[in-house]
Amino acid sequence: MRAMPKTLLSLALSAACVMPVQAQSTDPAAPAEVAQEAEDSQAAKVPLDEIRRYVTVYNAIKQAYVDPVDDHALMQSAVRGLLLDLDPHSAYLAKSDAEEFDEMTRGAYDGVGVELQQLPEGGVRVIAPFDDSPAERAGLRSGDRIIAIDGKALDAPGDGDLSAPLRGKAGTKVTVKVVREGVRDPFDVVMVRDTIRTTSVRSRLLEPGFGYIRIASFQASTAADFTRQLDALQKDAPLRGLLIDLRSNPGGLLVGAVQIADELLDKGGIVSTKGRAAIGDTRFDATPGDRLRGAPVVLLVDAGSASASEVLAGALHDNKRARVVGSRTFGKGSVQTLLPLDNGDSVKLTTARYFTPSGHSIQARGIEPDLMLRADAGDKRPAPVSEAALPRHLEAEDMLEGDNAGEVLAGQKPIDAALAELKRMAGVPAAIATPKPVAKPAAKPQ
Repeated sequence: MRAMPKTLLSLALSAACVMPVQAQSTDPAAPAEVAQEAEDSQAAKVPLDEIRRYVTVYNAIKQAYVDPVDDHALMQSAVRGLLLDLDPHSAYLAKSDAEEFDEMTRGAYDGVGVELQQLPEGGVRVIAPFDDSPAERAGLRSGDRIIAIDGKALDAPGDGDLSAPLRGKAGTKVTVKVVREGVRDPFDVVMVRDTIRTTSVRSRLLEPGFGYIRIASFQASTAADFTRQLDALQKDAPLRGLLIDLRSNPGGLLVGAVQIADELLDKGGIVSTKGRAAIGDTRFDATPGDRLRGAPVVLLVDAGSASASEVLAGALHDNKRARVVGSRTFGKGSVQTLLPLDNGDSVKLTTARYFTPSGHSIQARGIEPDLMLRADAGDKRPAPVSEAALPRHLEAEDMLEGDNAGEVLAGQKPIDAALAELKRMAGVPAAIATPKPVAKPAAKPQ
């Protein structure tokens, strides 16, 4: 495993101050720098009139609201309100939620194993169930909307994470009420909680010489697991081609995607980020050494492939190292930084945008495959809501007309189609069908 720059680990795993650091310029011939310093200074000033207005409302609530309101609860609501009208990925995390976020990066927690998007109108939408999780075994699908948990309706966001009741002791049951596109009435789904040890990487040989690696999410150990399993596939002989399956991979730690791209690239950019503060401006380039030694790569994606999945797809595609097969990806092209607070809570704040090596933003647009696949009519599932359809999403540089959401591609057929493309890239001639002999008509009875 190649060493990662400390800046990347900081961006992906730890907190950072996002207020701009004002540079001190002593050069009188630098009016642009002076103007920028003045602008930053103005931006850093506390708006006293707005603070006075807030105090007025706060006192009115304390003195006149119909029921007494606890100071701590009121202040918590005020802090959450600061983030409420930002983009859908900025959020206030209570201590328990911040601990769960950390558990997800480690890859073990008690729950049902599902990636969710909280909706402003109430309820949560399923982005993707984890592989072999209670949620997947119970039949939850990408695009399902959960409107109640154990009989309690999920109202609009206000206090904490609406999906928190899905967590609980392994072996206990939880019932969710689901609204599904194409199904007339809401229905119940019963799941048995389990210790979710999300094995993020699985691998096998599809055919002699052609490897398959499934990456379900990007955790702290994902890149190391990918390298170990890739080497195992090549233990006896170099691979002629590799299929990487990123379908319904909701993302995770940026560091994993960057490290995997580096293992497959000999040179070139991987990803860059750009934000208002200096901490948001980063660029990551490949180091020499391609673990596949130039063998072709195909990435299989769909509408549930998001964030770090899109970073990996964009890096390999823009460097002409891989072909992308499947459906348009989710389009989450923003960077979130976790800022811990003194009481154990944290703020998850969007601080930058991702850009592919060619300089294109993923945000609200996603990655468009080189070879587009469509779900079979009998196997078609509703796509998860795309980034472009989320309320208050960051605007894209180049918005698409209309709905740009892709499809969720389930089952074996997309793998078969991606393998056929991989073999074509490897120069394997298409199988020639052998004509079947024409059966002779049976002799008529005499």
